[in-house]
Order: sequence, then structure tokens, then C-alpha cells
Amino acid sequence: MTATDSATPGVDEGSARRRELLDAAYGWVLAHGLSDMSLRPLAEAIGSSPRVLLYLFGSKDGLVRALLGRSRADQLRVLEDLPDDAGLATVTERVWRWLAAEEHRPLLRLWLEAYSRSVTGEPGPWRGFARDTVTDWDLLLAAHQPSAVVGTPGGAAERALVLAVLRGALLDLLATGNAVRTGAAVAAHVRALSDGVRGAARTEGAGGSARDGE
Repeated sequence: MTATDSATPGVDEGSARRRELLDAAYGWVLAHGLSDMSLRPLAEAIGSSPRVLLYLFGSKDGLVRALLGRSRADQLRVLEDLPDDAGLATVTERVWRWLAAEEHRPLLRLWLEAYSRSVTGEPGPWRGFARDTVTDWDLLLAAHQPSAVVGTPGGAAERALVLAVLRGALLDLLATGNAVRTGAAVAAHVRALSDGVRGAARTEGAGGSARDGE
């Protein structure tokens, strides 16, 4: 499942009214969360009715899946303008700057709520959400690794470590609000990534010089 896989069978995904109500519902959920979401108060708040929401999204679970798909897509847009050869150090720094921005806290609390429900195996629209977000980000990070590294165990481990550092720092930030402490931790990993790239470049350069001298 990709970041936008939120389709409900028999529902017109391209409906302008559906997109309009999804945008409005998304804004409401960012402010109030998903845990106590009920169709009637949500519909009243966004100028609709439970019947219309059920018609457009198929079910309450269908609406939640659409909202989760929207949240994942919003997170992944952070790297849209980076070239494929940006490298994991640049990617990590860019992603953390976005994650640490105060204006994104509502979205990230929504992510945490859905991620936690998915990890604990709660049935419903959360099923697979945590796994799919990991897959989303792994594929995105892979696009910024050298092609010779992407398919190797070392390349996979490097991506997993980046995700672990970012996710751990994000959880700490949401819990404590301490952007200085968490930012310093991420910056230390960025330096390690940069040093690793420079070291690999020096090694490759030295190897090439040795071959030239043979």
C-alpha cells in the first residue's frame, strides 16, 4: 500500500465534494485527534451529514483510512524537491527540520496515534498503517542512496538506522518538547553519515590511485 492507498470499493475517489470534505475532516482531526471521532459531530463541524460521509467514504473506517492516507502523503512531500543524489545526510537533516517544526505537531500527534494503534494490533483502519509507513520511508530513503549500496545489507541497515534515529527523536520531542536535545542527537547522526560518505570517497580515491600506479 502506498501513501495514497485509501480507496473504498464503489466510491468515486475523484469526487470534488469528497475531496472538499476530506480536506475539512482532515483539518478537524488534526485539531481533535481520531480517538473520539464520531461521524455526527464531525459532519456538523464541517458542514455535512453522517449520511453524506458514509455515501462518499463507504464507512467510518473508509473515512479514517482516507485521513490516514492523507497524513502519510503530507509527510512524504517533505523530500519532493530534493535530487536523487542528495544523500542520506542531507535527507536526514531536511526531514528532521520538518519534523521539529512547531506547526507540524498536530500532524505528528495524529501519526503517533495511528502508529500506536497499528502496532498494538487494534482492528480496523489502523491495520498495516505502521508497516506501510516504514515501507514508505524506506523506499524514499533508498532513492537517495548510491545505486551500488541500495540493494546491499549495509544499505538496508543504514536506512533502518536513519529511520530509528528520526523516529526515536520525534517520540522524545513529542514527549518532552525539548527540540534542542533531540536536534543535537539527530545532528550527531548527520555528522556520522557525512563522515562516512567522505571516508568512503577517500578510500575509493586511494584505490583508484593505486590502480593507476600499477
